[in-house]
Amino acid sequence: MKYKDRIPKIPFNEDGHYDGRPADFNDRIVLRRIKLVESIPDFTGEDYNLLDIGCGNGASMFLLSDKMKECVGLDITDEHEDKFNRYKEDQNIQNCKYKVMDVVESTATEKFNRIISFEVIEHLSNESGVTFYYDSLKDDGILAVSVPNKWWIFETHGAKLPLLPWNRVPFFSWLPKPIHERFAHARIYTKKRIRKLLEKHGFSVLYCKYITAPMDVLLDGKLKNWVIKNIFNTDTTSIPFKATSIFVVAKKKVKTATNNV
Repeated sequence: MKYKDRIPKIPFNEDGHYDGRPADFNDRIVLRRIKLVESIPDFTGEDYNLLDIGCGNGASMFLLSDKMKECVGLDITDEHEDKFNRYKEDQNIQNCKYKVMDVVESTATEKFNRIISFEVIEHLSNESGVTFYYDSLKDDGILAVSVPNKWWIFETHGAKLPLLPWNRVPFFSWLPKPIHERFAHARIYTKKRIRKLLEKHGFSVLYCKYITAPMDVLLDGKLKNWVIKNIFNTDTTSIPFKATSIFVVAKKKVKTATNNV
């Protein structure tokens, strides 16, 4: 997906909240996320059901669907449902379905073996929506999420900046949290912040990794090919400034019985 399509002219819902836009089916970031998911031991399985929170067009879920028993995608709007269903029909995928739901305002009614949620938590109207993630996961389940990385050079979701129509301002995301969240279209995270948020809602974080910038916004051509081959050529990186996102794997905290003395 090119830059001009990332933040369209009318990117907000009726109450002014920015819900984001899903990546295209052929974007490198989708493939990188799926490679990371598939590297998690025992994440996929023909007996497992999968929940994709903030599924958008279903690009990530569809790539995992042939390895799962059932897949359910939730999204806050039906905007992407037609594209989801067209792809599902074209590829003859039988085990995926789309539901419209606001996880911040809803109560979980089903339990899933596995949950994925990529670049969604930052768009929730309230971070309390992570409670839905916890309540939807089975006790022995695994959660895999990604959130935008604060230390990437460019603001990944844009911002409401006066006199600056090109709102992917370099280093804007590095500003202190109160300033950034006053103007930005979405929250942004450090490893410490996303770990703290998940632990607050009952998860135990197994690990966090920086996802190397996929450079999907660059125009196809020699420059893009050179940059990917020589600079952004791995799926993950130890250098925060080379990463657009943080990939996190977590489980529910183990509850230990307490004995009365």
